[in-house]
Amino acid sequence: MKKLYTLVIALLAVTFSQAQDITDAIRYSSEELTGTARFRAMSGAFGALGGDLSSLNINPAGSAVFLNSFATVTLNHNQRNNDTRYFSGTTSNENSGINFDQAGAVLVFNSRDPENKWGKFTLGVNYAQTNNFDDNYVARGTSSSSIDQYFLGYADGIPLEFLDILPNETPTDLYRFLGENQGFGAQQAFLGYQGFILNPVSEDLDNTQYTSAIGSGTFNQEYSLASTGLNGKFTFNFASEFNDFLYLGANLNSHFLNYDRGTRLIETNNNSGSETNEVIFTNNLSTTGNGFSFQLGSIAKLNETFRVGLSYESPTWFTISEQTTQRLETFRNQLNERNVVNPNVVNIYPDYKLKTPGKITGSLAVLFGTTGLISLDYSYKDYSSTELRPTGDPEFMFQNNLISNELKAASIYRIGGEYRLENWSLRGGYRFEESPYENETTLGDLNGYSLGLGYNFGNIKIDLAYDNSSRTDNPQLYQVGLTNTANIERDFSNVILSLSFGI
Repeated sequence: MKKLYTLVIALLAVTFSQAQDITDAIRYSSEELTGTARFRAMSGAFGALGGDLSSLNINPAGSAVFLNSFATVTLNHNQRNNDTRYFSGTTSNENSGINFDQAGAVLVFNSRDPENKWGKFTLGVNYAQTNNFDDNYVARGTSSSSIDQYFLGYADGIPLEFLDILPNETPTDLYRFLGENQGFGAQQAFLGYQGFILNPVSEDLDNTQYTSAIGSGTFNQEYSLASTGLNGKFTFNFASEFNDFLYLGANLNSHFLNYDRGTRLIETNNNSGSETNEVIFTNNLSTTGNGFSFQLGSIAKLNETFRVGLSYESPTWFTISEQTTQRLETFRNQLNERNVVNPNVVNIYPDYKLKTPGKITGSLAVLFGTTGLISLDYSYKDYSSTELRPTGDPEFMFQNNLISNELKAASIYRIGGEYRLENWSLRGGYRFEESPYENETTLGDLNGYSLGLGYNFGNIKIDLAYDNSSRTDNPQLYQVGLTNTANIERDFSNVILSLSFGI
């Protein structure tokens, strides 16, 4: 009988057949401020300056500003502090580590023909960690909403026959069957039913309606998230200088990402009428991907004091693979019975495509001879143009509609300065990044500042920087049912060390 329902239920469940959602689109479309210590010390305001390996991430024409071949390697110690509020509960978490942030080199080829207006060209290669996904937080408090709403949200319309384990079946067999034939939503209904969270309205195998085995009232909840991973980029650069006035450049970028996340919800209650009094719900996600993008840029030296820059970064076209695992454990006080639903199945989803938004950057720099400089960058990035593909997939159509309605174009402002005193350089900067969300509360605006210094030994340079930024995050616990949000005050700080040398 199960097979007779397969086609119909597959159509009903297709809306919930994927693990991807708008939060994935934001995560893989966003970039942190990363790069060399000099770049970070000036808050990344390098679009009209060039002459730094990380400036290629903003404007590929920047490599033509180098006078000689050059290489830089960068290490970064980062620390993330999360102060989380969930209803009346508050928690604090810290995550820190040392990362290999950047490495690259530029080769400068000067023309030997004094009549050639193309005075030089450069070839460069650079690696940059563009986003660090290491994170953890705990949201703990008392809610009036239960995780039962999550399972009820997915169970509606799923026949009871698909949730009952037959004598010749195991939980693993049925969970896998549902994933392969009915999709993610049917698997959630299976977990809820087998975990004694859902009760069918009727014992008829054709039943498609369910009620909760958890009584209404208050619920003590602890939701924890721990994630690791990074988004990285290899840049292959070409640039040239024309008539000692105009610098032109292009980048070809190869991207890769990996992201692993584990979440666990522990919910307890003593509500009247509750058949189930404790729920422990665990979800794990593993993501890998690769992508491609390109950049075009120019810098014009208006005179010895002023430089302007303009650059375009294309969307990144990612191909992404995802795997998930789940486990549910419940306890019923009256029966003193603990029940574990552990399918021990890895859900492997079809690869999907993600097109991130492109970015345009305009820049202005003011140079005060060899004494110092001030630089300003403005970038525009329309997050509402993000797309999950294939766009004809019903679930992706739904998510892309959310993206276009809930996300917006965001502006990024960066200003940095440098003052040179003999072999020493003193630096500072500030940046402001608008929220990509229309409501500006799901993820708030980012404010950051930076400081740094450097010493020039001649062919070797050492640079040290510190930057700090903060923003407010209000993530939902789940996309369906239990949509409570945690309020997280995030604080990011980094100490960056770079070693540069002529080659």
